[in-house]
Amino acid sequence: MKSEITETSGGINLARRSFLKYAGAGAATVGFLAVASSCKKLDGVAPRSLDSTSSGGIDIGSGDYGILNYAFALEQLEAAFYIQVVATPYSGMSDNEKECFSTIRQHEVCHREFFKTALAGNAIPDLTPDFSKIDFNSRTSVIATAKAFEDLGVQAYDGAGYLIQDPGYLTIAGKIVSVEARHAAYIRNLVTFGDYAGNDVVDMNGLNKASSIAEVLPIANTFLKTKISASHYGYTA
Repeated sequence: MKSEITETSGGINLARRSFLKYAGAGAATVGFLAVASSCKKLDGVAPRSLDSTSSGGIDIGSGDYGILNYAFALEQLEAAFYIQVVATPYSGMSDNEKECFSTIRQHEVCHREFFKTALAGNAIPDLTPDFSKIDFNSRTSVIATAKAFEDLGVQAYDGAGYLIQDPGYLTIAGKIVSVEARHAAYIRNLVTFGDYAGNDVVDMNGLNKASSIAEVLPIANTFLKTKISASHYGYTA
């Protein structure tokens, strides 16, 4: 019988089943696709605006549509990244890492599809990523990028969640950010064993730091060929 306690892989001690158990909370997000259709319509929110900006970028719009499109854009980016990581594993990727990256990929694809389903005809188009700065053959490059994406994602949800008006979508966003935080902890453990969160992402009260839309999108846009704007939230690509 395979050990359920601890596996050692690539110098990293990790209780794989423990990670998958934690991530299992996120696996429930599969049900989000069904929840999306059961949430009430986004009544009473600011009109959405998906107009192209003068620079050719795509604007997320405003109100709940805008925030859900914001999350949809980030989840598209993360899903594309992990699909590539799993499809072209770097030399020396351990079985443990392959399994965990595959699990994260599954979560991110689920998140992406949830927002696409929820937004339906109000969704921004599929985005084209630009991963030219990432060396997918390098463990260091892949993990550093994963760390950046996960930290950015958590800060993005924490910084924009309060803008969601629909209680159903706010609840789901809270569940998704908890999954993203576990991804971030796992990736940090790959960088430095036992380092699940640092002062750069957690404040003096032990809470995740939050970033505004205007702070997050310029970073995300460096990994996107299709640029994203948020003119209603103080940022134009």
